[in-house]
Amino acid sequence: MKIGIICYPTYGGSGMVATELGLALARKGHQVHFITYRRPPRLSGFHENISFHEVTDDDYPLFEYPPYDTTLASKLVEVVHFEQLDLLHVHYAIPHATVAYLAKKVLLQRGRYIPVITTLHGTDITVVGNNPSFAPVVEFSINKSDGVTAVSQSLRQQTFEYFHIQKDIQVIYNFVDLNRFRRTNKEHFKKAIAPQGERILIHVSNFRKVKRVEDVLHMFQIIHQQIPAKLLLVGDGPERRKLEDLCRRLKLCDDIRFLGKQDAIEEILAVADLFVMPSENESFGLAALEAMACQVPVISTNTGGLPEINIHGKTGFLSPIGDVQDMAHNALKLLANETLLDQFRKNALEQARKFDINRIVPQYEAYYQHILDTAVHTHNMPPADAW
Repeated sequence: MKIGIICYPTYGGSGMVATELGLALARKGHQVHFITYRRPPRLSGFHENISFHEVTDDDYPLFEYPPYDTTLASKLVEVVHFEQLDLLHVHYAIPHATVAYLAKKVLLQRGRYIPVITTLHGTDITVVGNNPSFAPVVEFSINKSDGVTAVSQSLRQQTFEYFHIQKDIQVIYNFVDLNRFRRTNKEHFKKAIAPQGERILIHVSNFRKVKRVEDVLHMFQIIHQQIPAKLLLVGDGPERRKLEDLCRRLKLCDDIRFLGKQDAIEEILAVADLFVMPSENESFGLAALEAMACQVPVISTNTGGLPEINIHGKTGFLSPIGDVQDMAHNALKLLANETLLDQFRKNALEQARKFDINRIVPQYEAYYQHILDTAVHTHNMPPADAW
């Protein structure tokens, strides 16, 4: 297949999943075309089946802000036409599903029908998409997509609750590459962080309010009073300055490290004892899954899709949103019992294997084929080999 992937080229979950999916499809022989305003972080190196098409905005004095939506739509039309793509797969509804619909209508006027699959990732539905300023357009764009997927059962249910959706939504879970995310011996790194054998906790996010990173610090304060421990905070974002101030007020900065954005996150996970995710809303929890693949049990809230991957009392523990006392209690239960912690490590890896990229990508391939077959039948679209 010739597949166009449209995503945000950021460190957020939707961009990472879209990029890793494209890379996996390319390894299986599909021709993948990434179309976005910047090369995604994990799209490095050369691959014969991958092309990158940069969307650039031209300055025009009439516009206070460059019209990215219009520019992206024109780019989609261009790439579909000249590269003869079979379908477009857009990640994150806003604005990509809307832009893809516009591109589809332009192409239809030229006698070409291009199927569009929209993957919903979370905040595009629960936060941004549910905003009255965007909701009507989001609902329309989802309904006009040829296929729709969501990354968890929870997100699927929320989408039906928030919008009047007239078609089915296929759940295809996010995935993890177990060849990359696995526990390796990083003892030298661990000793540099915890020279006295302190327990190591880790949190990874984009440091936005919805992630409730301040709860990680308050939870760590309770743990730190009970046992020697270190905390690694990976990522960056708008809440970082407040977190640094909180760290100073709690007098914990000697045992907390702000590591910023990291590409080789698997090397940091390899030294961790627990992963902490206290999010207010989490449609899936990709960072938690990557930790589990590295045999790191998860202490998380019970929101959104997290209970679908983090099994309470087996791979980690779930707590109500904001209940730092309960999260600290559960963490100490594991950190104080090496035998129990080892069992949870094994359970975490066993659970992560259910989301192995080699299991999930074939589900996308099958869905692509289903959408293509439906388009051929419904819209009298010629088979791909006739283009």
